[in-house]
Amino acid sequence: MIRFVLNLLWLILGGGIVLALGYFVAAVICFVLIITIPFGVASLRLASYSLWPFGRTLVAKPGAGVPSGLANVLWVLLAGWWLALTHLLAGIALCVTIIGIPFGIANFKLVPAAFWPLGREVVEAP
Repeated sequence: MIRFVLNLLWLILGGGIVLALGYFVAAVICFVLIITIPFGVASLRLASYSLWPFGRTLVAKPGAGVPSGLANVLWVLLAGWWLALTHLLAGIALCVTIIGIPFGIANFKLVPAAFWPLGREVVEAP
């Protein structure tokens, strides 16, 4: 029940809808450019994760190999660095207030996802 309430507050107050919409727009652009479809899939994964982060976690996909690693290097150079930095700064800003601490922690959870998204999957947390 606590996870549901936190996710609902995250959607309304924590910027979850805005983050998910941003990642969704990036995914659509990646799908239109055809060669960047793997990045579009990763962006959709980030949209899903940023929409409902509490109670879920990011784990390494067992079948991911060298192509995912190489694509992640390209992702980091083009978008990942800035996305991770944005989530980090937003997390710090949210942790300044007591009420914002859970939302800051959710932003900190999104940092590795935004930095290195390919070869990972979102699963329910135990």
